[in-house]
Amino acid sequence: MTAALASSALDQTFFHAHTANRFTAEPVSDATLHALYDLCKFGPTSMNCQPLRLVFVRGAEAKALLKDTLSPGNLDKTMAAPVTAILAVDTAFHEHLPGQFPSGGAAAAQRFADSPAMAAEVGRVSGTLQGGYLILAARMLGLDVGPMGGFDRVKVDAAFFPDGRFQSFLLVNLGYADPAGNRPRGPRLEFEQVARIL
Repeated sequence: MTAALASSALDQTFFHAHTANRFTAEPVSDATLHALYDLCKFGPTSMNCQPLRLVFVRGAEAKALLKDTLSPGNLDKTMAAPVTAILAVDTAFHEHLPGQFPSGGAAAAQRFADSPAMAAEVGRVSGTLQGGYLILAARMLGLDVGPMGGFDRVKVDAAFFPDGRFQSFLLVNLGYADPAGNRPRGPRLEFEQVARIL
């Protein structure tokens, strides 16, 4: 990878990226959504447990279901976004461990089955990590993202995951941003404010 390419990728993924609040009308294709998952699935999770589950809301009926779950500040921009990803954790992710973690998955699956609290904590942490990977992968594919937590999780789960196994934790609007909707970037804390080297 050349230095110029590395710099361009860093600009696209970090330095020039903004939280998108307004999108163009350009659609997001099925192929792009498949490519998005095919990138984010490679991020590390505890014991390769991969608890993230996704619903990509794009059609009118699905958007109508989502509309009633949104806080007022997120309503208009989400209804106008080409796609909204619902990110959820599979509370029974451990059922897949024997295949996903061959060196000890069967025993680990049993430990999680015996301890729902431990399973919930591992699922929450690893699912959140996967949400971060999804945001970075989207930016690397040229998409703009608008992650948000302002929604009624109980309503989302009732509408999209009625059997109760999956639990939503984040919404991410996806598309191609209209720069006119960007707010100025907020200041970031400096290294000395957040880190120590011991």
